[in-house]
Amino acid sequence: MTAPQEQKTGDGKPLVIWRLTDGKPGHENQSLGLSNALARRLAVTRHDIPAGGRLTAWIHWLSGRFPSGHGLPPPDLIIGAGHQTHLGLLAARRAFGGRAVVIMKPTLPRRLFDLCVIPEHDGVSGDNVFLTRGVMNTIAPGRSASGLKQPGDESAPTEPVDNASAREDAPQTLILLGGTSPHYKWRDEVVLNQVEAIVRQQPAERFLLSDSRRTPAGCMEKIAALRLANLSLIPWRQTGPGWVAEQLGLSHAVWVSEDSVSMVYEALTSGAAVGLITLEQNKPGRISGGVERLVTEGWVTPFGHWREAGGYARSPGVFDEAARCAAWMVEQWL
Repeated sequence: MTAPQEQKTGDGKPLVIWRLTDGKPGHENQSLGLSNALARRLAVTRHDIPAGGRLTAWIHWLSGRFPSGHGLPPPDLIIGAGHQTHLGLLAARRAFGGRAVVIMKPTLPRRLFDLCVIPEHDGVSGDNVFLTRGVMNTIAPGRSASGLKQPGDESAPTEPVDNASAREDAPQTLILLGGTSPHYKWRDEVVLNQVEAIVRQQPAERFLLSDSRRTPAGCMEKIAALRLANLSLIPWRQTGPGWVAEQLGLSHAVWVSEDSVSMVYEALTSGAAVGLITLEQNKPGRISGGVERLVTEGWVTPFGHWREAGGYARSPGVFDEAARCAAWMVEQWL
C-alpha cells in the first residue's frame, strides 16, 4: 500500500491518499489507476476505505463525521469513482481535510469537489474539471508500438496462408472480443470474417484470442472451427485476475472489438499498436463518438484501414491518461 520513495511532497512527508471504493471493478480500476500513477511520481501511502451506504454517508456529511477515517493519517487526497462514493468523499473532506477528487461525472454539483476527472465524451467543462480521453485504468505503459512495421514497409500483411503455424518465439498479437452492447450490433459472421483475415494474413505472428461475458454463446466454437494454426483460444472463464494486463504487456499489437471501449483504452495505455474489429453502430452517441475521435487522431486502426494500408497507424504519442492527470495534480497542487 506504500509506493516507492522516489519523491516526497513539499513538506517532506509521503502523500496520503484515501481511496473510497464501492466494490465495482470498473470504478476501482479507475481510482486505482490514478493512485498508482501518483505513486510513480511521489512517495505515497494509500488507504482503501469501503464507501458504505448513501444514507449513512449523507448523515456523516451533514454532521461533519467520518468514522472510517479514525486512526488513519489525515488525507492529502481523497479519491473515489462511482456514485456511491460521492457523499463519502465530501464527508471525509469535511471531517479530516484534504482535497476531494471524484472520477466520472458526479450526480452532485461539480463545484462541491476539488477536482472532477471526467471523460471528454461526457461533454462537460469547468475550472475544476480535468478531461480524459476515455476512462483511466491500471495498465502501466510498456513496449511502444513504434517498432512495428508501418504502411509501405516490406512486412505488410502477406497473401493468406492456410493453417500456417507460427513459432513459439514469434511476436504475439492479442485479440479481445466483447459482445452484445447497447451501442453496436454484434454479428458473429462479421467478427469471424475479420478475425480470420487478421490471422491468415500474418502467418508469422502468434495470436491469442479471448472472449468476454458479453460474447454470444457459440461464437468461440465458430472461431475454433476456422482451424487457424497460429491462433490459440482462451475463454474468459479460464482467465484469472490480471490475465489481460499480463497479456497486454506481452503483446506488440492488440485487436479489440469496437464495443469493448474500456479495453480499447487499456490496450492503448499498454503501448501496443491497436486495431479495431469494426461493428455496425446502433446509433451515433458519445461512446461511439469517442472511438471515432481515436480513429481520426490516429490512435487506433480500424480493420478496413489496416487491410487497405497494410499496417497500423503511427501512434501520435504516449497514451496514459492516469499519468497525465497525476502530472497535472502534482504540478498544480503538490
